[in-house]
Amino acid sequence: MIKNSVLMLAISSVFLSACNNSSAVTTPETTKVKNVILMIGDGMGPQQVGLLEEYAQRAPLSIYNDKGNKTALSTFADAGQMGLSLNAPYGSNGSLVVDSACSATQLATGVAAGSEMIGLDSQGNVVETILEKAKAQGKATGLVSDTRITHATPAAFAAHQPHRSYEAKIAEQLIESGSVDVMLSGGTRVFLPADIKTNQASRDQMAALGMPNSLYKKSKRKDQRNLLLEAKEQYGYNLAFDKDQLAAAEGSKLLGLFANSGMADGIAYTACKQDSSCTQPSLRDMTIKALDILSKDEDGFFLMIEGGQIDWAGHVNDAGWMLHELVKFDEAVAAVYDWVKDRNDTLVIITADHETGSFGFSYSRNDLPAAQHLTGNGMQGKEYKPNFNFGALSQLDKLYAQSGTFYAMMDKVSADWDFKDSTGQQWADAINSYSAFKVTPEQAAPIGLREENEYHVDGHKYLSAKAFPKVNDFKEFYVYGDEIHANLIGRVLGAAQNVVWGTGTHTASPVPVYAFGPENITKQFSTMQHHVELSQKMADALL
Repeated sequence: MIKNSVLMLAISSVFLSACNNSSAVTTPETTKVKNVILMIGDGMGPQQVGLLEEYAQRAPLSIYNDKGNKTALSTFADAGQMGLSLNAPYGSNGSLVVDSACSATQLATGVAAGSEMIGLDSQGNVVETILEKAKAQGKATGLVSDTRITHATPAAFAAHQPHRSYEAKIAEQLIESGSVDVMLSGGTRVFLPADIKTNQASRDQMAALGMPNSLYKKSKRKDQRNLLLEAKEQYGYNLAFDKDQLAAAEGSKLLGLFANSGMADGIAYTACKQDSSCTQPSLRDMTIKALDILSKDEDGFFLMIEGGQIDWAGHVNDAGWMLHELVKFDEAVAAVYDWVKDRNDTLVIITADHETGSFGFSYSRNDLPAAQHLTGNGMQGKEYKPNFNFGALSQLDKLYAQSGTFYAMMDKVSADWDFKDSTGQQWADAINSYSAFKVTPEQAAPIGLREENEYHVDGHKYLSAKAFPKVNDFKEFYVYGDEIHANLIGRVLGAAQNVVWGTGTHTASPVPVYAFGPENITKQFSTMQHHVELSQKMADALL
């Protein structure tokens, strides 16, 4: 018995020793992933995320009520890691505030970039992007956006141009480079020959391809190249131009363009979804299709998905439109979560390029609340009467109830945007026909006012106009010509909405980062970082 006991003790000691030797039992940490999915909510700062979460969790009529009041973004937050990222042009020679082209370039390349450049470093040199590197390693690649495929954010991942406005050249690079397998977005206007409006033969060719007339209504090219035909005949892309064609598309290379310029806004999408009349695919539809195609590549893939119109709504200070865009983006986020939730070979990063508009809810002296009698034992017989209006939760439902963007309101006042003789009554009628927040003609009258543009610059895309809409404060930060009338609608509605805006451009706010995937990879994103570093971390995990 003694011998047996000694033997058992010896055996136990060996096992204990092995247990204490971490190298004997530790599984090697995952350092690489097969796939990277980068989702960019353009203009989506922390305050925009806050708007979505407040609506989802606390709006009495929230469309999230039957989803446990939980957004897909918060699902990713619970399942992964969260951090923040700075985004201004990087380094000691950079700037304080970024535009989408520079920010996307920094996310794509991991190096400092200059304002409004596409795929170049701060000195103007071509830099290989994470998408191009992934393609060089045999991985499949894709770009999805609800703006235009040649717009700043998608362009920065697969094109190299000195300025973001060179969209016709960007379109050429996208199809000629061979770098991108799947491209789904809007923007046919820079793929069509210059005379598409009058050249019946070209129009017939487009119709024969199944392109709706609305997609070939105009061109922004200055030559006669038809890049859609080149994409199909020379570069092997299958083409899709509406929701049904996208669903039916097959093959490993797909170019889907679903609008002449930007795709349908979030409010229009909400409306067509409700009555099942959508002809364009949603951001969710495009995301699912891209994942379906790219995931067939055994080597893996890189996919960038942009919810680009959050930014557009922010630029014109349109909180109702912005909420619909956030919901639309969250639908695509949910599709990615469904695809990736049970996988351990994929890194998902969800972030923004910057914040737009300096949006926020705020308390005010407008519409002060009435006194209430509360039954709590600490009230001592006193009425509950706050000094200020802190905003009722019903404001969230009223924002979501907006049935047209500020642009739609402008169109209603003047289809050709000639507002010089517009009246307060016209503006009030237009606003009240689309918004649950009502205004009087007197409140609306300032929207149509114009003044001399003291920042006039001959030949400037936006500042060449001699007269601008009249902005009474921070006018330097409202730059986009006649579109500023939309910002003035936001000013008029702001008091009733408990909403404030600080600018018609971008801010330098750090933006959220959601990271999902193998924990030892994702934990490095749970920090304050810069987009240059964010890009480097993604590349290290994929390449």
